[in-house]
Amino acid sequence: MVFQIYAVLSRAFCTSVSSNDPPSLKGVALGGVGTGALQSILLSPVELVKIRLQLQNTDQSSTSEKGPVKVTKNIWKNEGLRGIYRGLGITMLRDAPAYGLNFWTYEYTREKLHPCCRKSSEESSSTMLTAGGLAGVSSWIFSYPLDVIKTRLQAQTPSSVKYKGILDCLRNSIKEEGYNVLWKGLGTAISRAFVVNGAVFSAYEITLRCLFNNSSIQI
Repeated sequence: MVFQIYAVLSRAFCTSVSSNDPPSLKGVALGGVGTGALQSILLSPVELVKIRLQLQNTDQSSTSEKGPVKVTKNIWKNEGLRGIYRGLGITMLRDAPAYGLNFWTYEYTREKLHPCCRKSSEESSSTMLTAGGLAGVSSWIFSYPLDVIKTRLQAQTPSSVKYKGILDCLRNSIKEEGYNVLWKGLGTAISRAFVVNGAVFSAYEITLRCLFNNSSIQI
């Protein structure tokens, strides 16, 4: 879904470029921003449930909630629609620019590694893996502090509200734990991002070629 939305938006923001040519890097970045914002609407509730499930062992009050369906029902019952979308604003603030940077870095890097490949689609799989990996790393380095704040806000329940909002969470987190709190776990995150994003972009590109033009894939 993300790639399809991106394909549509990157063209919509770049109407001056022929349909036979790849969208401009500006169109790529703007398409990524729009994609990140739109997918946040679906992603935010999913991440909320995931975080609540991950915290069950440390929150004795939620030990009876077994599985994502029951957790979702419990959130809806006790907090309503507002509770389901707790953290939507910070999720959009994280994902909109992060996805713009992600797609821009991928397209820019693959073109630098293999000039004209954006039009010819002749780059090697190693180019795809490298460009995709660097795209994931760049987007996570940019968005990681926002991800920390998002996680802390979504971990709150009506009975355990500690932060009043994004800025309050940022100020108090830094006050209590220092600036390093915004970067805890970054090394693991970017290591995972390099592998996962490289694999995702490569799989997407190779699948498209196999389905539509049977282009040969270089190793």
